[in-house]
Amino acid sequence: MVDRFRGDAPVLVIGLGRFGAACAGELDRLEREVLAIDGNLELVQKWSERVTHTVQADARNIDALKQIGAQDFQVAVVAVGSLIEASVLITANLVDLKVPQIWAKAVSQSHGKILARVGANHVIYPEREAGERVAHLVSGRMLDFIRFDDDFVLAKMYPPKLIRGIGLNESGVRSKYNVTVVGVKSPGRAFRYAEANTVVTNHDLIIVSGTNSDIERFAALDR
Repeated sequence: MVDRFRGDAPVLVIGLGRFGAACAGELDRLEREVLAIDGNLELVQKWSERVTHTVQADARNIDALKQIGAQDFQVAVVAVGSLIEASVLITANLVDLKVPQIWAKAVSQSHGKILARVGANHVIYPEREAGERVAHLVSGRMLDFIRFDDDFVLAKMYPPKLIRGIGLNESGVRSKYNVTVVGVKSPGRAFRYAEANTVVTNHDLIIVSGTNSDIERFAALDR
C-alpha cells in the first residue's frame, strides 16, 4: 500500500480527454509518477510516450481497477466529466477501493453534488472556473485571476495611478480599498514580497488579494 502521507506518491488519472491528458502531462512534467488509463486505445497510445504509464482499461469495472492496482494509489483524478454516469460509477469504485484522495471533474452543480455524496474528496469545475477567469481577463483590468475558497481572490495587475510613486502604507491600500498588495514584480528584477514602505512604479506589476468585489473595485480605479 502506498504511504498515505507521501507528497510525491504516484497519481492515478482516469480519462485521457483534454482535461485528463493535461493533468497527467503536467504531473509527469513535475516528475510525479503517473498511471493514466482510458478505455480508448487510441488515446492510450497517443499519450504513452508523454506519461510514465498508460493502460487501456474500463474504470467502470471495479475488477479492472483492481487488476491495475488502483487500490494502492493515494491519489486519483477522475477526469471523465462529460460522461456523468461513468464518472459517478468510477468515483464510487475508487471509494470502495478506499483510495484516500479522490479528485473528480464535474460538468454541473448537480453532477458535483452527486460526486461529493458518493465520496469524492474534491470536486473540480474546470469549464466554469475557466469561464470565470476569462471573464475577468477580457475586462482588461487584470492580467491574471485565481479564485480560491468562497470569495477569496488573487489577481495580477498593473497598479492604479492612485498608489504609484508612494509607499503602500501612505497610499492606504488596505484601509481605503480593503485589498492587500502581496508582492511586486519590477522589470528585470525578481518578484519581491510587498512591505509597508514598498513603492510601486508605472512599470511594476502587483499581486493583490481580497474579495472578488473589492478586487474588482480596486482594479477599476483610475489608471
